[in-house]
Amino acid sequence: MSDAHEAPGPRPEPLRFFGTTWVDHDGGYALRRAGVAAGSLVAAAAGAFLLRFGYEGLAIAQVGGLVNLMVVVAFAVCSALGFRRTWDGFVRRPEAGATDAAAERSMHSIVMIGFVGVLLAYFFRSFVEAPGERLHRAEYEQESARHERRRSARTGNPAARASKGRRKHP
Repeated sequence: MSDAHEAPGPRPEPLRFFGTTWVDHDGGYALRRAGVAAGSLVAAAAGAFLLRFGYEGLAIAQVGGLVNLMVVVAFAVCSALGFRRTWDGFVRRPEAGATDAAAERSMHSIVMIGFVGVLLAYFFRSFVEAPGERLHRAEYEQESARHERRRSARTGNPAARASKGRRKHP
């Protein structure tokens, strides 16, 4: 029997597109993973198609080979940075002291430009697990173990433990 005043324990943090189904791999988890993989791949292909239209617009405007090259390199570099940042976000939390607000804001712009890389990171990660599952599972298991240690240390009646050490003299 559990005590009514006892905390229920740690709750798993929901993941985007998965909620808390990642904990026990239930509630359509496999179907969701397949959906995330397919959806991110379709979105990446659509994004690449739109970028192709943009590139063709530059060719029609005859801006020159250097500008065309700079645009292609910019999107490729931003996509690579977006992929890497997103992939790293699936396995570790950013260090609080290592980044400042201005650097974080500037990375948001780069990640938005490199959206194809972000979508591809979701696609490839969903083959292994729900994107971010490993990080959330490790944190959840640590919290559960910590909660279990605290709970087991508090078992029994505290009043009985306090009176055990005292002796009454007649």
